[in-house]
Amino acid sequence: MEGRPLPESELVERAKRGDQGAYGQLVQAYQGIAFRTAYLVVGDAAEAEDAAQEGFVKAYYALRRFRTGAPFRPWILQIVANEARNRRRSAGRRAGLVMRTAAEAPSGEAAPSPEAALGRREQQEALLAAVETLRDEDRLVITCRYFLELSEAETAEVLGWRRGTVKSRLSRALERLRAQIGEEAYV
Repeated sequence: MEGRPLPESELVERAKRGDQGAYGQLVQAYQGIAFRTAYLVVGDAAEAEDAAQEGFVKAYYALRRFRTGAPFRPWILQIVANEARNRRRSAGRRAGLVMRTAAEAPSGEAAPSPEAALGRREQQEALLAAVETLRDEDRLVITCRYFLELSEAETAEVLGWRRGTVKSRLSRALERLRAQIGEEAYV
C-alpha cells in the first residue's frame, strides 16, 4: 500500500541497513520532542537545537547498537539529553575559566601593598563566587562586559545578541548580582 506510513520498527530496521530516507522520517517524527528535551536541559534555544541535531547524528552512527524491537523514542531522547548535558557542563567550565582568567589579568597599575592585595583578592573571590551563582546568560553578559572589558557592541557580537538585549540583560544581571552580594557592588 503506497502512501501508508511505515511502522517505527520498520523505519528503524531500514535505517540500520543504511536507508537515509527512513532515518529522515524518524528524525522528522521526533525532532520536536528532542528539541524540547534538550531545551529543558540547556535552557537556550540555539544550544538546544544544536544538541538535538548532534544527538540525531550520534544516534545515526550508533544505530547498529540499537536493540531490535526496543522503542526508539526513549533511546533517541536519552542520546539528545546526554548531548545537552555535555554542552551545558562544557559551557559552564568555559565560562568559569574565562571569568577566572579575566579576573586575574594584570591591571598595569603599580603594585599594591600586601594588605591591599589581600583585600582586593578576597573581594575578587567573593565577586566571582557571587557571579558563578547567577544564571548562565547573566554570567556570560557580566563576564564579557566587565571581566573581559568588551564594549556593548563587542558583547552583542560575541553572544549573538542585539545591542539592546545586551543592555537589558546586563541591567537585570547586575540587579541580581547586587542582590546576591548586597548593596555594595564591586562591578
